[in-house]
Amino acid sequence: MQMRNRADRIRHVIGFEVIGLLLFVPLARLAFGFSVGELGVLAVGISIIATVWNYVYNVGFDHLLARWKKRVNKTPVERVMHAIGFEGGLLMVSLPLVAWWLKVGLWDAFIMDLGFAAFYLVYAFIYNWVYDKVFPLPVWKAA
Repeated sequence: MQMRNRADRIRHVIGFEVIGLLLFVPLARLAFGFSVGELGVLAVGISIIATVWNYVYNVGFDHLLARWKKRVNKTPVERVMHAIGFEGGLLMVSLPLVAWWLKVGLWDAFIMDLGFAAFYLVYAFIYNWVYDKVFPLPVWKAA
């Protein structure tokens, strides 16, 4: 069974984070009213955390999928589960960081983090689906 190699995974993660930041910061500025500088620094910090988490999570998810389903290409339901799992794990780490950096209470940070997670949940689903279409594994091209 063929899986993505390290270089492909690194390209995936860097593309995900760069495009995500370019979309997220201006939208968050409009939604929450903080400065681009405040949100940009916070977003880059969370992006660094997310980049490491993205790599680890995707390798783990693919290995579990390969073990349980004997394949690594994901169905739409598995893509939804993949995105929810990724964002749920990231939310646990980012909540205290958002509260501290923006000097808001945990409830406000939670509401903002839900907005961040909602954006990235949809974005992750779309990005990963498009990525798999643009950079398919050779075995997917034959299917």
